[in-house]
Amino acid sequence: MSNRAWQESTVVYGTEDILTSLCNSVTRVLTVATQSEIHYSGMVQRITKTCLKPDIGCFVLFDGGFSGLVVLNFSAATAMELYESYMLNMGMPKSELASAHTSDEVGNIMGELMNQIVGDFTGKVRRELQTNITQNQPKMLVLNKQVVLSVDTQLDKPESRRVTFYTGKNNIFYLELAIDRTEFIKLHDFEVGETINPDEVLAQASAAAQNTSAAAPGPNTDQDELLKSLGM
Repeated sequence: MSNRAWQESTVVYGTEDILTSLCNSVTRVLTVATQSEIHYSGMVQRITKTCLKPDIGCFVLFDGGFSGLVVLNFSAATAMELYESYMLNMGMPKSELASAHTSDEVGNIMGELMNQIVGDFTGKVRRELQTNITQNQPKMLVLNKQVVLSVDTQLDKPESRRVTFYTGKNNIFYLELAIDRTEFIKLHDFEVGETINPDEVLAQASAAAQNTSAAAPGPNTDQDELLKSLGM
């Protein structure tokens, strides 16, 4: 096969393909966990920096085959909708739910859901891109002002994107992704492994949720973890 013919037949996965895979993990996990329809915009924004924004910001770093940062920013209304839907779906009575987004319980649940999202995404990376990435523990902060985040890893040519998501009640939240500029080129055909059953994702999230109250962080744990992650 000539070089030109090889180039024309080669399958290439770039930043937008990785972003789409991540967005699908967000919708898949949150739809299963909350039993409500989560979807995202058909348009993506190119951005120059990633930020944690009010009212709740979650972020997680990953490294390995490629490095990067994932940020999810929720308004108070969005966070409470997702939290309440998730807990009610787990069988919790509404009278026992937290009433404010500043509650430790809400933060714990949002952090656990993000952990499930990135876990689903890293699994797809292993199956579909034939490489491996590892994640750190997601960090969650309740914010009253914007915080600019820089990735605490070496990125040669960083690219950043932002995608708008909508909940079942039309509340909005945002995903931001910063990764190395990279391309995966398919050299030969291979079988993609089995995907995780959504019910298994829900079961894992349910089991983790039962342990969140016992593992609730101290007063300054999230702030200390954020500063440590930023090298401060």
